[in-house]
Amino acid sequence: MDIKVIAFDADDTLFINEPYFEETEKKFCGLMEDYLSHQGLSAEVFKTQIANLPLYGYGIKSYILSMIETAIAVSNGTVTSKHIERILDLGKELLQKPIELIDGVEATLAALHGNYKLVVATKGDLKDQQRKLHDSGLGHYFHHIEVMADKEALNYEKLLGRLDIKASEFMMIGNSLKSDVLPVLQVGGYACHVPFRTTWAHERIDHEIVHDKFTVLTNIIDVLPLLAK
Repeated sequence: MDIKVIAFDADDTLFINEPYFEETEKKFCGLMEDYLSHQGLSAEVFKTQIANLPLYGYGIKSYILSMIETAIAVSNGTVTSKHIERILDLGKELLQKPIELIDGVEATLAALHGNYKLVVATKGDLKDQQRKLHDSGLGHYFHHIEVMADKEALNYEKLLGRLDIKASEFMMIGNSLKSDVLPVLQVGGYACHVPFRTTWAHERIDHEIVHDKFTVLTNIIDVLPLLAK
């Protein structure tokens, strides 16, 4: 490998994220349980989120709007202003969650820093992702931060262009096979999957990946011996 740039996903790769969304969703379902079962509410929120992605993109603010829209829909427009106010509070709480680094992250970045150009390549709301990276204390390791509208092959090709490198000089590390692995392999880069204990349904795939530029890491720090080969 002739890797020059290593990119890292942020949420559930560098720091914990999805469990906070799951916790918020449980609170939302409890708030709206007079209208629909918890399972039904979760399904409706997810359906609304996916429908809204072309309009709102990813991130907490999009999620808040989708919860409000779901509340209006399942209540047939009778949801109270108190309910809406509580949903907004849930969103604000989510935006202020503490940053918890995933095991091995800082040691890995410290070992790679100075030997490779390190970048963050993530989805979500720009302001929130910048806040999380700042609060994580990891910002000084990174040369570039890219908050992408989506993570498809075209988005990665644009990133490679901005970094002025060939795909064969690029490695992506992340927890999502759908967003961090498949499109990178498609453009000719290297991809490492670091599974997290929970994955948003939209990021799951139902088939195995077999590729000579793909590696599964038990822990993010396992990329160090891989690069040393």
